[in-house]
Amino acid sequence: MKKILFIINRKAGTDRQKRLDGAISRYFPATEYSVEITHLAYLGHGKDLAAEAVKNGVHTVVAVGGDGSINEIAQGLVGTDTALAIIPLGSGNGLARALKIPLDVNKALQLIVANKQKTMDVGFANEHLFLSNAGVGFDALVAEEFRHTTKRGLYGYAKLVIQRFNSYSPEAYTINIDGKQLEEKAFLLTVANGNQFGYEFKLAPGASVFDGMLDICIMPPVKFLELIPVSLYSLKGNIDKTRYLKHYTGKTITITGNSLEFLQVDGDAVPFTGNEVMLRVQEKAIRVVVNS
Repeated sequence: MKKILFIINRKAGTDRQKRLDGAISRYFPATEYSVEITHLAYLGHGKDLAAEAVKNGVHTVVAVGGDGSINEIAQGLVGTDTALAIIPLGSGNGLARALKIPLDVNKALQLIVANKQKTMDVGFANEHLFLSNAGVGFDALVAEEFRHTTKRGLYGYAKLVIQRFNSYSPEAYTINIDGKQLEEKAFLLTVANGNQFGYEFKLAPGASVFDGMLDICIMPPVKFLELIPVSLYSLKGNIDKTRYLKHYTGKTITITGNSLEFLQVDGDAVPFTGNEVMLRVQEKAIRVVVNS
């Protein structure tokens, strides 16, 4: 009998929770599965719950929430035989989109029942895990501000972008990619594991969580009105073919800058001090349930 653990971010809401409980019962009958449902209660709880699940021989841990919750839960599963499955209930749902996980709950549950698994790469930025991307530029500043706001979702994020754009000064960075050194001034400096940044925005359209590489995305300083074509090209998936983006690939990246202040991983700000960020890929690090 397969053991399945559902870890739910309580932000899902009461009504949605009731519907989810009913759907889980339908797709995972007690005659075939041993199902446990639990909730995130504090920062870092997802990692603790996932690590405990590994010790208890759980077959699949299902992360129910957004990219931040998924990242936290994945921290307890890296390097183990316990698989990660996703029911995307966040705002951007970057990793779910990259893995082609349906945003519909019932269809996502059907994938978990089908249980097609692959082993994906992960990245580390100063040893902070990231599944989709990490960044030190304007996106990292917005992520830091975003964690202090109550207005979530795309509207809240876009509002912060507009408010902070004019006061942001793009920095000069030294970037070392597998021994090759670059000097770049950048508005965005993002390292991607997957091709999705959420909401169907793609800075690295060709990136894959299965290719053993990280994609370095450098956006030179842009004017405010240029955010319109930048957004459109990102949604179309061809920004890497425009003047708005320089693209490189590598396995080990070091970024240094005199004014480095912020670091984001999978859209969440993480503690950062110093003037250097070291990023690396760990290949085939975590088993994930994927869409066939």
